[in-house]
Amino acid sequence: MTALWTSAEIEAATGGHASAPFEVTGVTFDSREVAAGDLFVAMPGSIADGNQFVAGAFAAGAAAALVSTAVDGPHVLVDDVSQALGAMAVAARARMAGKVIGITGSVGKTSTKEALYAALDRFARGRVHRSLKSYNNHTGVPLSLARMPRNADFAILEMGMNHAGEIAALTRLVRPHVALITAIAPAHIEHLGSIEAIADAKAEIFAALEPAGVAIIPEDSPQRARLLKAARRFTDRIVSFGGGEADVVAIHAVRADNGGSLVTARLVESELTFTVAQRGDHWVSNSLAVLAAVEAVGADLAVAGLALADMGGLKGRGERHRLRISGGDYLLIDESYNANPASMSATLKALGEEQGVERRIAILGPMRELGEAAETLHAALAPAIADAGIEHLILVGADMEPLAAAIGPAVTVERAADADEATSRLRALVRPRDAVLVKASNSIGLARLVEAMAGARA
Repeated sequence: MTALWTSAEIEAATGGHASAPFEVTGVTFDSREVAAGDLFVAMPGSIADGNQFVAGAFAAGAAAALVSTAVDGPHVLVDDVSQALGAMAVAARARMAGKVIGITGSVGKTSTKEALYAALDRFARGRVHRSLKSYNNHTGVPLSLARMPRNADFAILEMGMNHAGEIAALTRLVRPHVALITAIAPAHIEHLGSIEAIADAKAEIFAALEPAGVAIIPEDSPQRARLLKAARRFTDRIVSFGGGEADVVAIHAVRADNGGSLVTARLVESELTFTVAQRGDHWVSNSLAVLAAVEAVGADLAVAGLALADMGGLKGRGERHRLRISGGDYLLIDESYNANPASMSATLKALGEEQGVERRIAILGPMRELGEAAETLHAALAPAIADAGIEHLILVGADMEPLAAAIGPAVTVERAADADEATSRLRALVRPRDAVLVKASNSIGLARLVEAMAGARA
C-alpha cells in the first residue's frame, strides 16, 4: 500500500523526533482498532493514558507510534500528542488538492455524510475520504484529517459540538469548500440555552470556507434567516434545500415500491428524478442536501441518484432487521444511536407510514442534553405517537415519565428500567407482522436490545 505518512513527514508536521525511518498506511488512537501498518496515536486520557497501550498496538501490527514518552519500537516523540495530532491534521489538509465538504447540524449529519459518501464514491470510486463513525469532535476531526489520503478527490468531514466555539475550531482545521448544515433542532439546548444559540453555533461552520466556497442551508428551518445572515459574512454562494422557495427542492415526491420515495428535484442548474431507498420524509430532505453538495462540487448528479436508490440502512440510524419468531417474522427498526425531538418525530412518522404490518410498537428511551426543557420536550412526543398509530409503547428509564403521563388511553404503555428489561418485555410482547421502532440517545444502551433481538434473522 502507498504510504499515508512517512516518519519524516510526521516530524515536519509535529516538530517531533523520529526514533528511526518508517512509513505508515493508517492512523488510529484506539488500540482496539489497530490494523497492520497503522500509526498508533497514544492520546492522553482522563481514565487511561494512551502510552499504556503502545505495546499492545505494536503486537496488533502497528508500524509506529506517536508518543510523549519514548517507547520500544518505531515512534515519533512529541511534547504533546493531542497538539501533534492537530498538527498532522493541518498538514494533511494542506497537501490535499481535492474538494472538502464539511457537514454539521442538530439532526441528520451522520446519515447525510454517509449518503453523500455513497454518492461521491460511486462517481470517484476509491478516491473519496470520510470521517468514520461519529468522529466529529475535537479529537475525531483531527484524526479523520490525519487519515485522509493525499490523493483524495473528495473528503467529507462531520463536525459536532456541545458548546459555542467548538465548530469554529473544527472548521479552521477542515477549511471546507462546501459547508452544509442539515437542520437546527433543540439538541444540546442544555448547554446553549436557546434554539437561536444552537443555530449560531452550527453557523460557525461557514467561518473558514475556502475562497468561492458554497454554504448550504435548510430552507424549511425557522432559523433560515439567521443561518443565511451568518453565511453571507463569508460567501456569496449560498444554496438552500428543502421546500418552498429553496434552490434545491422536491417538486414531486411519492412513496416508491420499496417503501422509500420517488422524487423529482429541481436543482440549481438541472432537474433529476431519483429514488431514495431510505424511508421517511426526513430522508427526502437528506437527499436534497446530498444533491446540493454533489452539484456544488461538480460531481455527477445522475450517479448520485443511483447511489441513493441503492443505499442500505445504517447501524443505529435506521437499519432494518427482518426477524423470525414462532409463526412468522416481524420488522425491527434500529434507531438506537441518537435521539432528539426532531429525529424522534421524524422516525415515529415513518413508523406510522410502514406498510404491511398489523401492529406498531415503539421502544423509546430518553433524549439527552435538553436541560430544563427535557420534561416538556419528552411530553411533546405524545401527538406524534398518536398520529403514527402506535398501539404499544415501552418507555425506558425514569426520564420518560413525562411522556408516559401525556399518552392517551389508545396506547398501551409499559415501563422498563433499562435496556435489558426492555428486551425481556419486547420478547414477551412481539408477534408476527409487528413493526418495532427502537430509539433513544446512545447512552441509554438500546443497541443492546437490538443485538439481543437480532440473533434470529429471517
